[in-house]
Amino acid sequence: MTNDEVLKALSNVQEPDLGKDLVTLNMIRDLHISGNDVSFTIVLTTPACPMKEHMQNACINAIRILVNKEAAVTVNFTSSTTTIRADKNAVLPGVKNIIAVVSGKGGVGKSTVAANLALALAKGGASVGLMDADIYGPSVPIMFGVRGERPMMTDVDGKAMIVPLERYGIRLLSIGLLVDEKSAVVWRGPMASSAIRQFITDVQWGELDYLVIDMPPGTGDIHLTMMQTAPVTGVVVVTTPQDVALADARKGIAMFSQAQLNVPIIGLVENMSYFTPAELPGSRYYIFGKEGGKRLADEYDLPFLGQIPLVQSIREGGDIGVPIMVSDDEISKQAFYEFAGTVARSISMRNAHMQAEVIAEVVE
Repeated sequence: MTNDEVLKALSNVQEPDLGKDLVTLNMIRDLHISGNDVSFTIVLTTPACPMKEHMQNACINAIRILVNKEAAVTVNFTSSTTTIRADKNAVLPGVKNIIAVVSGKGGVGKSTVAANLALALAKGGASVGLMDADIYGPSVPIMFGVRGERPMMTDVDGKAMIVPLERYGIRLLSIGLLVDEKSAVVWRGPMASSAIRQFITDVQWGELDYLVIDMPPGTGDIHLTMMQTAPVTGVVVVTTPQDVALADARKGIAMFSQAQLNVPIIGLVENMSYFTPAELPGSRYYIFGKEGGKRLADEYDLPFLGQIPLVQSIREGGDIGVPIMVSDDEISKQAFYEFAGTVARSISMRNAHMQAEVIAEVVE
């Protein structure tokens, strides 16, 4: 076997999302051949890629069929998360991709989705941060069990910067960590917008593959400020299947589709899709309606990112500060793993085929 023969065989293996072969995409590294032993490394576009096993099997089959049926093939994986940041020296210079998680209304589980999305991406090997931008209803301190803790300050080139807390392998920051949780945040729009700018410009987020931002529900000042301040890679819209939530989700989709914003929508995820009792893990009860989120995604020609079930352990985990992604409930975790993998793949495809992110210029 020669390097050329092996590479020619691997040129028949396509990257499922990008639609080109692994050799053309320069994803094959460190190819070594010794007798019947072949080893190489595939450089993934995201550590959270859910297609590893598919590509591994395709590579092994290609080499054994086209080169040597006795070949002992070892496929290793590494990753280099893609980004097309147009302003690497501006705000959040070390963050490759910024994901805003939004909802048209409150009560659809947006914060639960954002928190477990961040944790699922991190468990896939990515470096992740979670920014709680829900100024008036911060949930991160409770969901991560950090109530009462305060972030540290550090000096960076003569500028005081906030250092995010670290919990369960991700960095996180919330307005709830900076104010007394028993006090209401009674701020006019400009004050809330100023706080959001500080969370972007005065926080030492460091090097991250993904920064997940838990946005406030609805459409308003904070959303506009975020899009004007940070180059957001894309938006994940959270809804439940019921008609009231779907009506408000439409407003969120419409907001980010406006010409003056034109922020890409990564897709739509349906939370509380069905209820599965712990004693009947194979049963599904569609309490809030069935597949309303999927129909809405189809209506707007958006990617449907998945369905998250209504499970008691997901709610309990958020209440006691142990999110479901760091629990022992493997069945409930699977829905978030699949959702996060779809988000990571969608971002990789967006980075491969779309122009660089730019800060939105909102005409007011």
